[in-house]
Amino acid sequence: MNWLSSSQGVVLTAYHHSSKDRAVGESHGQGGEEAASSHKCGQYAMNQEITKAKEKPPFDRSSSQDSVDELSMEDYFIELENIKKSSENRQDQELVVVKEPDEGELEEEWLKEAGLSNLFGESAGDPQESMVFLATLTRTQAAAVQKRVETVSQTLRKKNKQHHIPDVRDIFVQQTDAKEKAPDGTESQSVRTNENKYQGKDDQESSLVVGEKELTPLVPEEAPASETDINLEVSFAEQAVNQKEDSTDRTQKSKGNDSPLPSFRLPKDKTGTTRIGDLAPQDMKKVCHLALIELTALYDILGVELKQQKAVKIKTRDSGLFCVPLTVLLEQDQRKAPGTRIPLIFQKLISRIEEGGLETEGLLRIPGAANRVKNLCQELEAKFYEGTFNWESVKQHDAASLLKLFVRELPQPLLSVEYLKAFQAVQNLSTKKQQLQALNLLVILLPDANRDTLKALLEFLQRVIDNKEKNKMTVMNVAMVMAPNLFMCHGLGLKSSEQREFVMAAAGTANTMHSLIKYQKLLWTIPKFLVNQVRKQNTENLKKDKKTMKKLLKKMAYDREKYEKQDKNTNDADVPQGVIRVQAPHLSKVSMAIQLTEELKASDVLARFLSQESGIAQTLKKGEVFLYEIGGNIGERCLDDNTYMKDLYELNPNAEWVIKFKPS
Repeated sequence: MNWLSSSQGVVLTAYHHSSKDRAVGESHGQGGEEAASSHKCGQYAMNQEITKAKEKPPFDRSSSQDSVDELSMEDYFIELENIKKSSENRQDQELVVVKEPDEGELEEEWLKEAGLSNLFGESAGDPQESMVFLATLTRTQAAAVQKRVETVSQTLRKKNKQHHIPDVRDIFVQQTDAKEKAPDGTESQSVRTNENKYQGKDDQESSLVVGEKELTPLVPEEAPASETDINLEVSFAEQAVNQKEDSTDRTQKSKGNDSPLPSFRLPKDKTGTTRIGDLAPQDMKKVCHLALIELTALYDILGVELKQQKAVKIKTRDSGLFCVPLTVLLEQDQRKAPGTRIPLIFQKLISRIEEGGLETEGLLRIPGAANRVKNLCQELEAKFYEGTFNWESVKQHDAASLLKLFVRELPQPLLSVEYLKAFQAVQNLSTKKQQLQALNLLVILLPDANRDTLKALLEFLQRVIDNKEKNKMTVMNVAMVMAPNLFMCHGLGLKSSEQREFVMAAAGTANTMHSLIKYQKLLWTIPKFLVNQVRKQNTENLKKDKKTMKKLLKKMAYDREKYEKQDKNTNDADVPQGVIRVQAPHLSKVSMAIQLTEELKASDVLARFLSQESGIAQTLKKGEVFLYEIGGNIGERCLDDNTYMKDLYELNPNAEWVIKFKPS
């Protein structure tokens, strides 16, 4: 079958599976069809007519396939055909209704999600509360906020609302004043209006960036030209502006280029890489606010529309396994296994597939037998939580079909209702680097349950790919098979035009799926510039709190000098310069003074403590306890092994250092 993709400018031809694969499928009795479970579920009705094409010679699956351009779209469209057949047997359809926002509503919701709701509306109060936050924004982030505040202000005036209507000029004048009066002596970031933003590069530098020389990725001379560090120290939107202004800086296009795609890697950071899950909840919330603003700023600069959607009418099951919201599933599971972060049925399906061996040829590509999978769905619903289900009866391809069924028939997509379109829009960004930057921010913005489940899925898919020499499933083969299941939300009532648009964008969504799998380590990293912005927020809030406390103490006639003495870092008295005191309350050696050296890493500190353990604690291994940076300009941060302690100490000299277990 031939599918024409006008957006890609190429004709994508889908061949049928090789005779060997079809024979395997027919021997399982599925006839190329995936199962449909009997319960009420959302449905994505494929309006595209999928027709049979003439037989084409099978291509060699064992060859390396790194991009859509290098292989036919066979797997993708066969998967679409399987999904269409499985949905034909659906009877009761329940849809999640997505509300198209009215004028100004989108921007108002955006400001709420960005933590700036106190700038407007009935809850509006002293805007000083947001000034600290606004003062840490880059110029492109500030421009994104300003644009949304202006839209909300105009909308509220049109509607003649009685509650507080902010004047955007007042807000950003205060922000500029706050920056000019920065008490720490650092150079303030320029916040530009529409008339003067993006003029010149001199004010691109700020306390949050290292300098203009860092704006281009660094490539070590000995490294292959195709492998590049991705810059996490400078705002992605600022990098995009810089790239636009510098006409000689041309990053290789990710689409329509015959050259191999560039391969990106995480840069080494002496102050430590921060991964999702390393920060305390209060700091992670600040990261999410900043990530939304940064993503919006990046899309604004690149001319891509970022539309958040919201589910307003949801009819979903409140118990069961399939077609059940992730939050409901986890509530059920946590009653059985407290602390569960990934649905138990999801974990068990992956385990069952792996028990059959990941070397099975065509794993994930060959569907299970339709009737058998349908019966398994019913049986799992009845027996899973009772513990009486016989997993030995589940064949490997059936388990793979059940896993895909679980993902695609979630009432709300795994990529979330709010950000599904933003994930789909990633393919419209012109360079691979920008696509990865957008995906990084989107992963951060996902709800915890969605993000954790997506991570478990991607890690499993990588394990499948690790066996590609035998199972013939390369990263792009897997991306082709999984993209329709992840990017098509069957619970959303999409118009036929939107369905056709999705099918036409097949190559793009498969490429995005490819990036999610290949770069998951990078995508689950919190960019350093966001962590630095959080540090600056915390520093400013701390100064504000201290100022308030001093006024209060003075008013209450306390001895101010006594307070200031107590306020000094308690470590100063008993710890010499260049030495840190590390606490380990759960270990036998509860405290140790450690001399900072240029080469001392977090792993070295842990090793010193663990080498002195005895008794039960002696069984503790590396990876079971972690060194934490607590307080100062961060709430709490789990350090990776390669953190250079002296560099981090200089960044946060008032922190405490504690060894403890990581919360589950």
